[in-house]
Amino acid sequence: MFQRFFQILKSPIVFVLRKPTIWFSKKISSSPDKEYVFKRLTEIYKDITQNPKPEEGALYNLDMRGNSFIILSDVHKGNRKGRDEFRHAENNYLSALEHYNEKGSFYINLGDSEEFWKFNIFSIMQHNKKTFEVEKKFVKRNAFFKIYGNHDLFWKIDPFANMYLREIYDKAINIYGGIVVRVKYQDGRHIDVFCTHGHQGDKRSDGNKFSIWFVAYIWGPLQSFLDININTPALSQKEKTLHNKLMYEWSQQQENVVLVTGHTHQPIFHSYSHIQQLRAQLEEAKKAENVDKVAELEEKIKRHPSQCTLGVADLPKYKPTYFNTGCCCYSDNSISGIEIADGFVRLVRWGDEEGVSKREVLEELPMNELKDMFMDR
Repeated sequence: MFQRFFQILKSPIVFVLRKPTIWFSKKISSSPDKEYVFKRLTEIYKDITQNPKPEEGALYNLDMRGNSFIILSDVHKGNRKGRDEFRHAENNYLSALEHYNEKGSFYINLGDSEEFWKFNIFSIMQHNKKTFEVEKKFVKRNAFFKIYGNHDLFWKIDPFANMYLREIYDKAINIYGGIVVRVKYQDGRHIDVFCTHGHQGDKRSDGNKFSIWFVAYIWGPLQSFLDININTPALSQKEKTLHNKLMYEWSQQQENVVLVTGHTHQPIFHSYSHIQQLRAQLEEAKKAENVDKVAELEEKIKRHPSQCTLGVADLPKYKPTYFNTGCCCYSDNSISGIEIADGFVRLVRWGDEEGVSKREVLEELPMNELKDMFMDR
């Protein structure tokens, strides 16, 4: 009875507000601004490595060659009903984390783990007990790093966030804007693996304090109520392709930095010769007249970071400096992430095979090859 009454009350409100809200969302949803994206990435990286600010991030000296890491992003945990994008991927997420916990892996969560634009903290806590329990296993081993994104800014700005985190994980944990894992080598040189959500430069959710508050508490819930979405990188192919290219361009201009993000829901992985491999596969697909495969490969080549126009003549030659984990809420119920283990960096997928969650290595790159490329720069 109440739900029916609510729908009757909601309909005229949606009718009145939907069009002006969509108009306003398009007006403020401009393409990523290169200068601002670069500025924000540089600021947070320097804050972590040169001017430590606990609220921004942390620097860790961890041996990535002798330890195992899994980096996941954009879980978007909800209430397991129709609007919850994560509801069908939960089993693959749980299976993956059980696997990595048994291996003693570190877990880096890159943000948008909880979907606060659609659901409140109480609903999320009620319907995600299994996922929080498996994450808690990493917390107990001090092997869990949690970063906030634009859909879970709640963790950054809500005054009671620490109380909820303590209830979820049995202890308060740090929530960062990013972390840097510094991999040191015997000759004194190092590579910084800079992990952040990737929404840096979004003036709505990475701007001043008021805009952050407005997006978290007003704008996101309003869109949810009206059943609309702004043109974010996660939804627009053009936007997220451009966003990934900007991330790649910034990483190319840094000294010995590998940037790992999420946000766009678009996995990016590339070895030194990956673009050539994709082109060779495309030629084979064309010869076989495999239309679907041709379309898939052409899209991968188009969005590959090496295809971007760097615009600066003295930039170093192409190096694998940027990786994107993808997300944990694909329409086929699978999840993807970046795995660092056994001397390799890998793009992995966990999906259903005859009712069983299975891990699949989509791409891999030897850590030594990565080191050699950087040390030759």
